Amino acid sequence: MRWGRNAAFSAAAVLSLTILAGTAAAAPFTLTAPAFSDGAMLTKKNAADDPMRMCGGENVSPALAWANAPEKTKSFVVFMIDPDGLLGQGVSHWLGYNIPANVKGFAEGELTKGSKNFTGGKGTRDNALYIGPCPPVGEAPHHYVFTIVATDLEPGALKPGMTHDEVYAAMKGHTLGGTSVVGKYAR
Repeated sequence: MRWGRNAAFSAAAVLSLTILAGTAAAAPFTLTAPAFSDGAMLTKKNAADDPMRMCGGENVSPALAWANAPEKTKSFVVFMIDPDGLLGQGVSHWLGYNIPANVKGFAEGELTKGSKNFTGGKGTRDNALYIGPCPPVGEAPHHYVFTIVATDLEPGALKPGMTHDEVYAAMKGHTLGGTSVVGKYAR
């Protein structure tokens, strides 16, 4: 009889855990950069290679990966912004959009070279591809915020060459969620 009680208790425990697992909250939408943790320093490899400003980098975009996109996501938009740049006015280093919902990240260097998986927008320097960090020498580390936004827009809905502000306006009423990761850089 003792075995029967333990078996009944075990079955009830399994049933309770199954019910709890079914009601658990969905995992959060996340963005990660395998080469650096949130708030950590970017490397010279990721810094701009602008010879005029002597940034000293290789202009290689870091790899990015995301998971647990909101339900009904059709496309993504990714921004790389330096809010500390231009004396606090901010710099749009890169933006890409029309990223299909089945894309889960970008390989190292992919944002620098271009890809069929995104349409490049127009950054502060009229760039459609990644331009790495190049803060003024001696300043405190700048923060480079990589943000991904899930949208209900079909891939291809946004035209090439849009600015940061134009993309924000076009996304209004179409966003489903967003998440960011921050890398810092100083020279």
